[in-house]
Amino acid sequence: MKAHILQHVAFEDAGIINAWLDAHRADVGVTRFDEAAALPDPAGLDLLVVMGGPMSVNDEAEHPWLVAEKRFIAQAVAQGTAVLGICLGAQLIAAAQGARVYRNAEKEIGWFDIEAVEAPQGCFAFPPRCTVMHWHGETFDLPPRAHRLAASVGCANQAFQLGERVIGLQFHLEMTDANLRAILANCRGELRPAHFVQTEAQILDAGPQHFAATHALMAQLLDYLTRPTAR
Repeated sequence: MKAHILQHVAFEDAGIINAWLDAHRADVGVTRFDEAAALPDPAGLDLLVVMGGPMSVNDEAEHPWLVAEKRFIAQAVAQGTAVLGICLGAQLIAAAQGARVYRNAEKEIGWFDIEAVEAPQGCFAFPPRCTVMHWHGETFDLPPRAHRLAASVGCANQAFQLGERVIGLQFHLEMTDANLRAILANCRGELRPAHFVQTEAQILDAGPQHFAATHALMAQLLDYLTRPTAR
C-alpha cells in the first residue's frame, strides 16, 4: 500500500493512523505544508489522508498552497484513490468538490457525542451514538452526490461519504494523548466559554475514557476505505 498524508501544521499529525499504516506495512509519504508544498504524483497512491489545521479552506490569499492542495484532492477523488479527510481535511474535500465551507453556528471543542445518520446500504456505518473529539469552528455543505453519515447537536454535517472510497470527518478519531496536548499547547486561546467548548482539564481528563473506542473506530474506517472490493 502506498499512502500519503497532507499535514498542515506540525502539531496536527496523523496520530493513531500511523500505527495502522505501520501494521499494514504501508509506504508512507508526507507533505508538510508548513515547510514545503511539494505534492506527489496522485496516480500512484492507494490512500490519501488529509489532516486538520487552524486555517480555513477559504484562506487562499494567506496560504496560496491551498489552491494546489484542493486540485490535488480533486484528482485523487476522481481517480478512485481512497481518501480520508479529518476536520480541515473534510472541509478541503468538500471545497474541492465545489461545496461551500463557512462558519458553523457553534464552535465545537471537546468530547461530544455524534449520532449515526441513515445512509444507503454499503456506506460506512457509524455506531448509533459515540463520543468523539471535536476542534472546529467551521462546517461545510455536503458535496454533490455525497451521503451524510453522522450529525451532532452542534453541527449537522459531522461525516459524509462520497462514492465508495472517500470519507470526510469533521471530528478527530486519530487523537492520542500526545496529539491532545500538542493542539492544546498551540490553540488553547480558542477555549473561550461556550455551550460546546470544554475546558482544557475536561478535554484531557476525558481522553483516556474514549481513546480505545475512537482508535478502534478509526481502524475500522481505514479498513473499510482500503478494502479490495472498494475499487
